[in-house]
Amino acid sequence: MSLLPVTEAQSRLLALAPPIAGESVPLADAAGRWAASDLVALRTQPAADLSAMDGYAIRFADRTAPMRVIGESAAGLPFASPVAPGEAVRIFTGAQMPAGADCVLVQEEVARDGDTLTLAGEGPRGPGGNVRRRGLDFAQGDVLVAAGERLTPARLALAGVAGHAALPVRRPIRVAIAATGDELVPPGTPLAAGQLPESNSLMIAALIADQPVEIVPLGILPDRLDVLTDAFAAVDADILVTTGGASVGDHDLVRPALESAGAALDFWRIALRPGKPMMAGRMRDTVVLGLPGNPVSAFVTSTLFLRPLIAAMAGATLPFPAKLQARLGERLPANGERTDYLRAVLVEGRVHVAAIQDSSMLRTLARSTCLVVRAPHAPKADSGDVVDILMLA
Repeated sequence: MSLLPVTEAQSRLLALAPPIAGESVPLADAAGRWAASDLVALRTQPAADLSAMDGYAIRFADRTAPMRVIGESAAGLPFASPVAPGEAVRIFTGAQMPAGADCVLVQEEVARDGDTLTLAGEGPRGPGGNVRRRGLDFAQGDVLVAAGERLTPARLALAGVAGHAALPVRRPIRVAIAATGDELVPPGTPLAAGQLPESNSLMIAALIADQPVEIVPLGILPDRLDVLTDAFAAVDADILVTTGGASVGDHDLVRPALESAGAALDFWRIALRPGKPMMAGRMRDTVVLGLPGNPVSAFVTSTLFLRPLIAAMAGATLPFPAKLQARLGERLPANGERTDYLRAVLVEGRVHVAAIQDSSMLRTLARSTCLVVRAPHAPKADSGDVVDILMLA
């Protein structure tokens, strides 16, 4: 069986995703979600001309003559009367410009004697100087966030200023996570011969914690076909993630168990390193993602497949991790037939690849800040060559 290219596997996985219902949530609950529709401004910001500095609101034509201070304008407490020729209003940053005034003299450039004001510096260059014009940020009806864009802290603030108290998003994605293997025990458990602390479930849950998910922990499942089949058949989730048992050994029972539970596998065996023995399919309305049991392989495949799948189901227009570029800190040999994801550290624009890339070395992953992406059959690369990288959370 030929190996499936990574990009093709990613596209086929996203095609398996079922539609997810929408909901409206308060702004405070929308962080990290994706906008389900365009976010349109309900008001204009600023709603009026505002001062950009502390100083005095005046008519530009009066700047060179003495002026009389007739009042004060502060944020939320505007001066109600218009400014006539020869008059000025004490004003503070963010305060509304009084009618008639068209610029602001900053307080460092004036001399004040009682209520008499004179220019003591250069002053504004023209009408509109030191003024934030009405609609400078946005106008009512402007599209501020497009459907499918992530609701970052700045975009949530923008939505609030634009007049929104709640936003349309898709409901959280329910992700069931199961670790398989007779050798696995919970972390911290005293180990008998041949046993190993289970770490994949914790790692994967943490890796997707910044996404809109509800985790359904299935715990550690033994290498028994009947137990695995019953557990998979009972899953109530949008995504079922398994780790371990995805290869072809006598104890690799995840694939037959999934099929016995009613799953139809779409693809298996990917042209990537690490993580070749990964499978994906559908089990009723649940997307099934069978990841390798090796923690490094599980991490890489979760980064390339699980996180994008969740993002796409949650409404993201661009669900895949963005590639950046950096210069190599050392030489790399030519690559083989699989896309290679090398653990590395990025330091001041130079990426340094770990000398040993054995997929069993979790400590190397923990020390890495990025993955260097090497295309299939990529030629050898020299120190200083530009390569693609994926930053790690």
